[in-house]
Amino acid sequence: MAGQSEKPDRTTLVAFACLVTLVGANPVAIRFSNRELAPFWGGGLRFTAAAVLFAALVGVRGLALPRGRPLAGAALYGAVGIGAFFAFAYWGLVRVNAGLGGVIFATVPLLTFFFALAHGLERFHWRALAGALVVVGGVGVVFADQISADVPLTPLLSLLAAAVCAAETNIIVKRLTPSDPVRTNAVAMTVGAALLLALSVVSGERHVVPARGATWTALAYLVTMGTVGLFLLFLFVLKRWLASSVAYEFVLAPFVATALGAWLLDESVSPLTVVGAVLVLAGVYIGALSHSERTPAATPASAE
Repeated sequence: MAGQSEKPDRTTLVAFACLVTLVGANPVAIRFSNRELAPFWGGGLRFTAAAVLFAALVGVRGLALPRGRPLAGAALYGAVGIGAFFAFAYWGLVRVNAGLGGVIFATVPLLTFFFALAHGLERFHWRALAGALVVVGGVGVVFADQISADVPLTPLLSLLAAAVCAAETNIIVKRLTPSDPVRTNAVAMTVGAALLLALSVVSGERHVVPARGATWTALAYLVTMGTVGLFLLFLFVLKRWLASSVAYEFVLAPFVATALGAWLLDESVSPLTVVGAVLVLAGVYIGALSHSERTPAATPASAE
């Protein structure tokens, strides 16, 4: 991609730091939203508002909505990368703290690489297998510790399923017919919002209007900075830096999520979870990030 550099300038690094902060803050904001709103309902409200904002951008810029294969690709991106990903993420974060959620999402770059192998987009490397084994060990430690702390297994598996959806979404986006990202996301977020709202209805959730100021603040953040702002910032950094380097956002974000969760939600992290987190991060680095020359397909497309 034109304009990319292995050594980013100061503006790119500042933008990347902001990107990591937003990715890490999103699970915390979702936890605030989940305190009052049912998970699918809260996610549906978020992406309905975001879809309206992107539709407004489409109108202001005089863009036509995609048709044919670009439309189908955008719809698939919305179904998997927004509908499925955020359904699993919101539901899992009802019981799992923000910092641990960030650790599980840190597996996305490595999962993306293995999905790229399955789709024939990249070649196998033994380093990736070694990293995967370390990650599996780290996730196992974290899961065992959380289960012993009375955190049900199902929410943990839900967050892991969200990470799988994010990884597959990266492949979907990689194969999309080139289209304007604003109109692609206008379609994708509309599809994702519709699926989340449908899940909310089918599951019998209560559909309430937020009454707490903290909930409104969390929703306002998630719609603006946490969705529209994060997406635009991601594109800015990606145009100026290597995709494999930008993938570090998922590895660094757990530290932001843990710090904000401890500060704003009084969440604590056990020593054993810290050990598991270190193993996960080490495995992701070994398997997915240590060889930047082989990771062009591992471009993150979904962020919390």
